Amino acid sequence: MDDLMNALVRPRTIAVIGASPNRVTLGNVALDNLVNYKYAGTVIPVHGDAREIAGFSAVSSIEALPDGVDTALASVPAAGVADVVRRLEKRGVKTAIVNTAGFSEAQDVELRALVKSAKILMHGPNCMGLINLSDATPIYTGGITSRVRKGPVALIAQSGSAGISVINSSTCGFSKIVTIGSEYRVTGADYLAWFAGDDDTRVIGLVLESIPDADKFADAVDKVHAAGKSMVVLKVGRSATGARATLAHTGALIRNDDAFQGFADRYGVPVVGDYEELIATLEAFAVTRKRPAPGRMALMGISGGETALACDACEEIGLPLAEFSEATGATLRTVLPGIPGQNPVDIGQSVGRQQGAALAGLSTVMNAPEVGLGIVLQDMQASLPASSHRNYTAHLTTVAELSRAVGKPVVVISPTAEIMSEKLLACLDDTGTPALRGLWPGLVAVKSMLDWAGRTPDARRLAQRKLTGERAALKQEIAGLHGSLPSALVGRLLKTYGIPTVKSAVARSVDEAVSHAKTIGYPMVVKVMSAGVPHRSDVGAVQLGIKDEAGLRAAVALIEKNVREKVPAATIDGYEMQEELLDCVQAMVGYQAAPPYGALTIVGTGGVLVELEADKALSLSPVTQAEAGGMISSTRLGRVLDGYRNLMPRTDTTPLAQLVANLSELAADFAGIIPECDLNPVLIRKGSGDCRVVDALFVAA
Repeated sequence: MDDLMNALVRPRTIAVIGASPNRVTLGNVALDNLVNYKYAGTVIPVHGDAREIAGFSAVSSIEALPDGVDTALASVPAAGVADVVRRLEKRGVKTAIVNTAGFSEAQDVELRALVKSAKILMHGPNCMGLINLSDATPIYTGGITSRVRKGPVALIAQSGSAGISVINSSTCGFSKIVTIGSEYRVTGADYLAWFAGDDDTRVIGLVLESIPDADKFADAVDKVHAAGKSMVVLKVGRSATGARATLAHTGALIRNDDAFQGFADRYGVPVVGDYEELIATLEAFAVTRKRPAPGRMALMGISGGETALACDACEEIGLPLAEFSEATGATLRTVLPGIPGQNPVDIGQSVGRQQGAALAGLSTVMNAPEVGLGIVLQDMQASLPASSHRNYTAHLTTVAELSRAVGKPVVVISPTAEIMSEKLLACLDDTGTPALRGLWPGLVAVKSMLDWAGRTPDARRLAQRKLTGERAALKQEIAGLHGSLPSALVGRLLKTYGIPTVKSAVARSVDEAVSHAKTIGYPMVVKVMSAGVPHRSDVGAVQLGIKDEAGLRAAVALIEKNVREKVPAATIDGYEMQEELLDCVQAMVGYQAAPPYGALTIVGTGGVLVELEADKALSLSPVTQAEAGGMISSTRLGRVLDGYRNLMPRTDTTPLAQLVANLSELAADFAGIIPECDLNPVLIRKGSGDCRVVDALFVAA
């Protein structure tokens, strides 16, 4: 694969199919770009009649191409793409870039099947190609801005317009710009892995609509991290609604973006929300060579108002400020009289300080072991008056001296998006200090730096999961089923994964129910058994608090009446009887399939108001017991179980965490054939935390 990727990104011979001697086509734009960049390799246009196009000698057909063509740019109508790719493969061309869009369903199916099995490596379709600035090799069908310059950042964008927006707005230099389009064969993960080994690339930005293979992408992220490089992702399409309605309450509590965010959290991928945040993060990573030390962030400025506003933003973003030690605070109060010696540090608040005190104070902060990175807030707008330029030049000269002296990164943020002063920027030249525009984008960039520096690789991959024994047999049994699984099968599934349930029995008639009651005991709960009634409480098909035989007979009769009236098409298969646990807290646990990431496990407050309450924590499956405990503690349910305001005894959440972890294992194994699951309610005994599943819904695909 590496050889093919090298041929695609660093070709020595390029064929261009779709250029014309008489009119301007996308192929002609690509030829002009190659001329303008003085591409050093061989370029061969393919045209049936022309002998020369744009100064390049042409050949009459694909079959007339010489040996050793590394890549071919194919800009041809959709109907002819599959034929062109077949002919290129037969001729021995290693790779192809197809920028064509607008395929019919049949053409789409044909091309996908072809490139999946072909030896030729196809990039695209529906893309603008790539620009290799390191080697002056633009295989690109759009105009290239004169603003773009060579540098350490690689950009992978699914959308060509996204690439254009970033390169036209960024001050950092680029090594490669790749528009990947529809990813029929070559994906963003392939390029990410390749850039991990590219000597010209230190930072990688991605603008993605989707990730076709989550495991492959996670492997590529690990390669980038192991190579000592940095990366950040802008994920678009996060607000799209779900593609289908769900039967399980779990599905109503999960957004499309939850799965991607869970994936990013697990594998330590910094994620930003818009172009401004992406650009700021790329610039921060590109300029500084220093990695944040373990610890948190220190905020320093010369205006109390600006630092206060920054603190508000940090809280929203989730960017924690370091808590200064007593020693750090004491030293700060000595060198900067009048300040409280806490984070954030307002240098302008200091009174009567000696010459050099600002540098001494900033150095004290940056050398504190509890600080991993420093932010200096400084207005740097080009529109500042001359007096401000003089004052701020002196301050930024101090910041430059600080940055050169310390081993941790210092980031300067100008609080607005206004163009920055070239004179003030020059104060930071050759210091490795990023100067970022805009308070919010700048702080997001800092969070990305800290998140990436603290990243720990996670070895969990979907493809590595193996099923043996009873679990494999159950998966084979369930694979052919559709809709809500029958109660007996659900019971076996839960038991196999060690998920505790209440004592229960199934009765086909009221007399059989009375007989089973001797085993279950009163009080009890009775529920209808029917595949046509997934949410039984909604139609009065669940009766609680049954204390004796007379109550049991009355409950069965009422359930039958309610089902007949409200769901007349449903078939009553029997009645499920369960022990009723009193004085318990209700939880909800479940999962929802989220391809290609696997499944999201969810836990929160349960009961009939689960969707209205919407108290939940989510994580990619599987989770460890410790991770499940963290999920629980982040919810209102967790705070209640912790004895909130002494409303109930403090309750051990260990049993619930184990249940969540066990269900997440089930989710990781079965989400492909059982995409939805609700365990609601899960009853938790106050104090001991002992928990039992009362109602379980599994919906097979």
